[in-house]
Amino acid sequence: MHLARSLCLLACFLSPLAFAQKQTVCTVTINSADEQKTFRKYLPADKYDFVELVERNRKDWLGSACEQKVSCDVLLISGHHGEGNVFFSDALDRGEHLPIAELERVACSDSCPSLFANLKEVYLFGCDTMNPQAQHTVSSEILRSFTREGRSPAEAARLTSQLKAERGESSRDRMRLVFKDVPVIYGFASAAPLGASAAVTLNRHFQSSGAGDVGKGRVSAGLLRQFASQGLVAGRGMTAGDSLAALRGDVCSFSNDRMTTAQRLDSVHKIMQRPVAESRLLLDRIEHFAKTLDADSRRKPEVAQAIERIARDTVTRDRYLAFARDADQPDTRARMIGVAHAVGWLNAQQRRDELLQMMGEMLAQKSVAGTDVGLACTLNKDGALDGALDRLARPGQADSVGHSAVLACMGSTEARTQALKGLVSPDDADVRVAQFYLRHRPITDADELRAVTRAIAGMNGFEAQARALDVLARHYLSDRGSVEILKQLFARTPAWAVQNAIAGVLLRADPKAAAHPDVLRTLREYRLKSLPEGNMVDALIERLKLS
Repeated sequence: MHLARSLCLLACFLSPLAFAQKQTVCTVTINSADEQKTFRKYLPADKYDFVELVERNRKDWLGSACEQKVSCDVLLISGHHGEGNVFFSDALDRGEHLPIAELERVACSDSCPSLFANLKEVYLFGCDTMNPQAQHTVSSEILRSFTREGRSPAEAARLTSQLKAERGESSRDRMRLVFKDVPVIYGFASAAPLGASAAVTLNRHFQSSGAGDVGKGRVSAGLLRQFASQGLVAGRGMTAGDSLAALRGDVCSFSNDRMTTAQRLDSVHKIMQRPVAESRLLLDRIEHFAKTLDADSRRKPEVAQAIERIARDTVTRDRYLAFARDADQPDTRARMIGVAHAVGWLNAQQRRDELLQMMGEMLAQKSVAGTDVGLACTLNKDGALDGALDRLARPGQADSVGHSAVLACMGSTEARTQALKGLVSPDDADVRVAQFYLRHRPITDADELRAVTRAIAGMNGFEAQARALDVLARHYLSDRGSVEILKQLFARTPAWAVQNAIAGVLLRADPKAAAHPDVLRTLREYRLKSLPEGNMVDALIERLKLS
């Protein structure tokens, strides 16, 4: 493939005549090739050359295209697109993916000036690629921070609204930043059609309108008309006077690989010297960069000096920490504390104190959400904070599943027992909290797992019982005593949802514990006729028959 691609490139870029007459269509086929094949079918070979940028089983394929000085007139990207801002495939045997951050790096770096320099059109066949909804939530903490800085309520509200418009970083904004000055960017404002369906629509378009508009740098009204019911929209890349120009400058300060680490630190410092409300919306990028500051890079004199410059800026430090302590979400606060530690504003003990203060405030609340429990367990995944919150717990808090789960994340054995009781609670909120807790602190002791299994079997509500069993299924059941409890529950329950959930547990269990003649006999004898098709009970029976 590499040889064929190189020959194509030679033909395209070494021949002046070919260069004058032909356009290069670059394709990035992450998932379906249907759209690419349709373009190939209708674009005449004497006018268009196709170059597939993805090289299978090569991680740096985009870098390879840069090295070979590929220059695209048209870019076609096909792949699923969603949370995480990445194009990806749903095929298990294909690991290719394309993060938008990598496109930003290419767009911002002088190391690859040719790839997108001559782009006239971009076709983005993926969900939400041109969704205008802001990805960053402009919460009340931002409004409060402007007020703290002395703004009037009206001015604070205006600035907050302006930030949302200019710094929300919708998918559409990110694409416009990447494809700066490109005349036409096509993408979907919401869910996109699957490749095969998109190909059918493209066929209709090319058959009715031809391929004359491709590569001309003008919006095709016919193409938008054909995809109207599927939400295709067209925009243009950011221009010099665009309201997003300042944001692009910030994005490129993180993405430009020609900048040294020390230069990036200085850029981050300047960003953090602005109103904290503005730098808060770049927290994802700041946090990601801070995590790259390993011990080796910190030992470099120029990096150490840049960190020292930030550490000495106590004015910015105080504003930043005041914002962090006022954050609406504990997760945001914890992340900001982590960044403060990384840039020298907090030493290890101060970071610990800030986190404990945050979790103490969490314990002081009337109720604790499952996400807060997950955060507490994550912050103490190494056990360094074990026992640190015991002195902050108030009488009666140990009776709350949420509060108990937080204390259990901090290493309390007594609180763990109480948190596990939430799994068999009739209260949905307690069950959700227990689910969050067990994702981070699963049951590994056989006696404890058997006790929890017995408690689930004794529950009254079928819906809650099935949900609890689904949580149990995430544990590798290898205890014959637990299997026996579930077998007895299967025989007596009148609820097919419970039987189905039991089968789900046993399908994931150790085959040596579940593959017993009594289990198969019980499944066959007591299987409810009301079970829908495609259920886990039938799947378990088939597996046990083969064992």
